[in-house]
Amino acid sequence: MLRKVVSLATGLGLLFGAAGSAQPQSRGTENRIQRVEAGLLLPVAVKGQPVTRLTLADRIRFYKVPAVSIAVIDRFSLAWARAYGVRQAGNAEPVNVKSLFQAASISKPLVALATLHLVDRGKFQLDEDVNKQLISWKIPENEFTRQKPVTLRQLLDHSGGLTNHEVGTYGPDQRIPTLLESLDGKPPARTRPVYVDYLPGSRSRYSGGGYSVLQQLLIDVSGQTFPEFMTETVLKPLGMTHSNYQQPLSKELAPVAAIGHRYTGEALKGGWVALPEMAAGGLWSTPSDLALFVIELEKSAAGKSNKVLSKELTREMLTTQIASMGLGVTIEGEGRSLHFSHGGSNPGYRCFMVGYPQTGQGAVVMTNSDLGHDLVREIIRSIANEYRWADYHPVVLEIVSMDPKLFENFVGEYEYAPGRSITVTIENGRLFAQETREFKSEILPESPTRFVSTLYNTEFRFVLDKEGHATELIVHWADDEQEYKAKRKS
Repeated sequence: MLRKVVSLATGLGLLFGAAGSAQPQSRGTENRIQRVEAGLLLPVAVKGQPVTRLTLADRIRFYKVPAVSIAVIDRFSLAWARAYGVRQAGNAEPVNVKSLFQAASISKPLVALATLHLVDRGKFQLDEDVNKQLISWKIPENEFTRQKPVTLRQLLDHSGGLTNHEVGTYGPDQRIPTLLESLDGKPPARTRPVYVDYLPGSRSRYSGGGYSVLQQLLIDVSGQTFPEFMTETVLKPLGMTHSNYQQPLSKELAPVAAIGHRYTGEALKGGWVALPEMAAGGLWSTPSDLALFVIELEKSAAGKSNKVLSKELTREMLTTQIASMGLGVTIEGEGRSLHFSHGGSNPGYRCFMVGYPQTGQGAVVMTNSDLGHDLVREIIRSIANEYRWADYHPVVLEIVSMDPKLFENFVGEYEYAPGRSITVTIENGRLFAQETREFKSEILPESPTRFVSTLYNTEFRFVLDKEGHATELIVHWADDEQEYKAKRKS
């Protein structure tokens, strides 16, 4: 249905008229929107070759993403917002800029802001033992916590050693555990218990479990339900009137929520999952609302607006603590290129948020599909190019010349995990690779054995036997520090 609707529009940006746009735009802004829509960029550009620019309409069709919603920030204000596509695949009902999406892990930065607000008010200290303030539940004591207790700072920057990278998600026919059941790993929770399994503060490891502990801490200290606390502390002061931490989502709001879709393209049963770990991934929001959060952090760091947090603690939040983590956000760059960001990934939804405190720029992109991650990144690169950001530009790849006959040595299926493999094929003298859950992508040679995917910026290194035939494939995805070894099956 989306294909038919798009073909009737003169441009994707005009697809929904007033419904798809936050407000009437000036001609200059409209021109910029159209350039963003026509200038999506792949993660890799080849040195000496023209940069490929793609249209948003084509990429929505390519990735089979039913809907995407975008907000762009410029000069410390919301420059524009647009929504594209439909609420559910196969349905003609369009989304608009007020349609709700699951923000997933973008929930965490807002929770960090709320927590630091209580630090500002003297309710907490960043470096004290959080078990002193926890009432309803305690971090289990063990050999690691006896050496070094977990602090609030460590919960915020993911260095507390808490387990559970991901949190539990539950469909409409499943009982949702309480937060305490989730923390203890007791049925009906489908996650293991949350506990410390390495020395707190020694390294950073992303932990939804740590933010679940933080959620319980905020409930114990505030005496409120978590959605009430977050509404009063962050959402209401920032004017985020289309955001909430309701889990499950109320029947009144369900009609304005974009329905999540799996890798298969099928809509999630019941429309979306629910989860008791609201701090880790329970926020429902819109790009325009999340843009207000980004703008507030940018202004607060400059002392120009401190609706929730002082200038000093905002700057602490946006300062690298360990690895690339600030307090609740990832921190990269320095000076004018300093930026904070966070992604989100719940079943059926993919989203991303970024802000530049020095320049007042940024963007939020949200989709309702498991296949939305790479579309989001292509949109971000287009925005970065149009608004001259310091980052998020394609990597320039210098390739070597190879005889296409040598590609025969690489063809086959390489398994790196049960049910997960990478298939390498040749088409018209070009080499392609496709992971089980990804789209087929051409891979280009940086050397006779090292190739890079043009669609994902994934690195593939072939291990050859004495005859020059590949026996193994070493894979390094762009967003993953780990390398994966895949054995050739055929």
